Amino acid sequence: MKEIILASSSPRRQSLLENLGICFSTISTNIDESFLPQESPRNAVRRLARLKAERAIPLLRENCLLIAADTIVVLDGQVMGKPGSKDDALEMLTQLSGRCHEVITAICIRTAGGCEVEDETTRVYFRHLSKEEIKAYVASGEPADKAGAYGIQGRGGLLVQRIEGCYFNVVGLPMSRLYLMLKKHGINLLEV
Repeated sequence: MKEIILASSSPRRQSLLENLGICFSTISTNIDESFLPQESPRNAVRRLARLKAERAIPLLRENCLLIAADTIVVLDGQVMGKPGSKDDALEMLTQLSGRCHEVITAICIRTAGGCEVEDETTRVYFRHLSKEEIKAYVASGEPADKAGAYGIQGRGGLLVQRIEGCYFNVVGLPMSRLYLMLKKHGINLLEV
């Protein structure tokens, strides 16, 4: 079996892999997550996932597989990053209230033989939120480190009316897509 490295400090991504019973190690890759001028959100998230994987190249050995990912929230073509403050979180959640947005996650699989990048998009519909609900959610502290200022797997799930697409993509790692990508590299997670 190949050694698997997750290039992410995200506890959500780590937890998803642990739930699959995958034995892996983690590394943190700090990159500049700024977008390039005229870069589309989809191209940006794919580039950032690839860049995270490239930062880990010195760790790759012959029988090693690296997983890197990046997730963004897009409303009306504009990317909503992680909030820099409670006021930012309030503003983001106010904008998302009663509207549909997209969550795009790109996964990069890198081996000694090269890399491939795929992406997944999920549409998320927020219900109309009262100012009190938004303030209470921000006060919980949960939005602080999450793109779009919410986490669907926690209290943020209370804000969501419905989704179209992969739930795990919104958490930060589309599991079915990851499974198919790993399978191409000889790792079948359904085999015991």
